[in-house]
Amino acid sequence: MKTRNPAALLVIWALTRALLLLCVFKVVVVPGPDVTSDVSVIYQGWFDILRTGTFPLDDVTWQYPPVAAVAILSPALLPFLSYTSAFFLMAFLADAVVFLMLLYVERRGMARRGVWVWVVGLPLLGQTVYARYDVMVVAVAVAALLAAARHPKASGVMAALGAMLKVWPALLLVGVGRGRATRESWGAAALTAGGLALTFAVAMPGAFAFLTFQRDRGTEVESLGSLVFHVARRFGWSGTVQLNYGSVEFLGPYVDVVSVLAQGLTVLAFGWLVLWRIRARAWVSGTQADAALTAVLLFTTTSRVISPQYMLWLVGLAAVCLLFRDSRMALPVWLVLAATFVTFLEFPLYFSHVVASDTLGLTLLLVRNGLLVAATLSACRRLWRATVTEPRHAARVPAPPHPVRAGFSEAANSS
Repeated sequence: MKTRNPAALLVIWALTRALLLLCVFKVVVVPGPDVTSDVSVIYQGWFDILRTGTFPLDDVTWQYPPVAAVAILSPALLPFLSYTSAFFLMAFLADAVVFLMLLYVERRGMARRGVWVWVVGLPLLGQTVYARYDVMVVAVAVAALLAAARHPKASGVMAALGAMLKVWPALLLVGVGRGRATRESWGAAALTAGGLALTFAVAMPGAFAFLTFQRDRGTEVESLGSLVFHVARRFGWSGTVQLNYGSVEFLGPYVDVVSVLAQGLTVLAFGWLVLWRIRARAWVSGTQADAALTAVLLFTTTSRVISPQYMLWLVGLAAVCLLFRDSRMALPVWLVLAATFVTFLEFPLYFSHVVASDTLGLTLLLVRNGLLVAATLSACRRLWRATVTEPRHAARVPAPPHPVRAGFSEAANSS
């Protein structure tokens, strides 16, 4: 992995992506539910509505910010293909853009291990990579982080664009260095988000209807909180597993309690990030990327929904982190990669076992969610130590005497 020649990167990227394309085009059939049906049924249904100039006003599965419409409409750029085929190719192109961006900055002196994280880590999730629009969001998020050091305004614009695609890229701004960088990136992000929101609100009816579509969601069967009900089913819990609001969820007694607890954990996670921001004393080149990965880990792990594609976000941020030689996130990154592969095992490979809450399904969820919890706690600890604890201790250690002054002092004493 340390070879200077990028040929190995290019070959492995090409081979793994060819395999992913063969999977989504069903030349290679992967056991389990058909993950491409979201594109051929749900996305294409939204496409037919969006191109009329309105958002899906009565579809509770539409739960995305308004710029997501651009991602759903993007296959129109390839009118000579069917919607499904064009979408897969657009996702593939987004993957290629991320790879080229990472390779470009690596050639300018960054660590190659970051590129390898993307090349090897992404296919660990299987064909879901090209069957969701999240890879397009990751491309915008990676561009925002890579631009942060030299172009904070551009970084803020892209972070806002990502947030208007799928909310979570707003967390990229939490680790921006204090002072001018914060003013420029946060200001640009606020103006961009406001401008986009106003434009879509005026141009397309229902731009913010998605805000009310998640109100009655349950606890998704792959989330951390779902483990309570997977175990409870073995002891006679009377709830059910149903397709609800676009995902497979637990519905029944005490689900609302667990969902509220999950939301409470998310609030606590936000509070920790605010405290970290206040207490942080030192920023290095990789701090913003490390903070972004930590923030997204916190919000992913505590969410009442952990869909498989969420792992794409983490892999993208992990790749950027390890580009920086001073990043502290090596252990969390390896834990994220392990969790990504286990996610592929639980969805789609053995998803029926997860839904049935049998021993295999429960074991896979315990391992995957355990890895996410471990990655989150490790990332928090490492970020805090690097930016709060160690700088504070360093400030308390008295500086050694200046060698010239020490020499004069010894001479005076001897005389």
